[in-house]
Amino acid sequence: MADVVASTSQPALGAIRLAWWREALERLDTAPPPAEPRLTAAAGELLPRGISGRQLAALEEGWASLLEEAPDFMQVARRGQRLFAILARLLEAPAGDLDADGRLFAGVDAARRGYWTLAGEKDAATAARARPKAMRPVTALAALAARDIDRGGPPFEAEATPGRALTLLFHRWTGRL
Repeated sequence: MADVVASTSQPALGAIRLAWWREALERLDTAPPPAEPRLTAAAGELLPRGISGRQLAALEEGWASLLEEAPDFMQVARRGQRLFAILARLLEAPAGDLDADGRLFAGVDAARRGYWTLAGEKDAATAARARPKAMRPVTALAALAARDIDRGGPPFEAEATPGRALTLLFHRWTGRL
């Protein structure tokens, strides 16, 4: 879905393409996947692990918002929450209280992609809370998002810098953002 939004020059066509993906993902719950490699992979890897096509399709709402003249931050934030819940299930870990982390990641991800200016800050209480060890591969995304907020981007730091690597290590050891 990110590829659809990124490659769309006309929002109406992008919305149609996203709707196709949403409907195709929803159909995975009742029918075999069409001959599309990503749908086949989702059906083979995610459905057996308890992730429904409907849950995957729900991510579309947040991406579709980015095609609008004024994107709805709440829809984008819900995408982050849903994504983190799906990832927790895949890791067979308790999602715990990761909604704020999902929202943080989704908002900064959209800003890094250029859909809006980064505005906001991480919640100090949320940042101080240690994440469950089993979820740290996922919450590492929120740790990097918190780093971007702390640095006040844009311009954003490149993906593979020593500082970002240290952020990931710190998060892995402590669970904090």
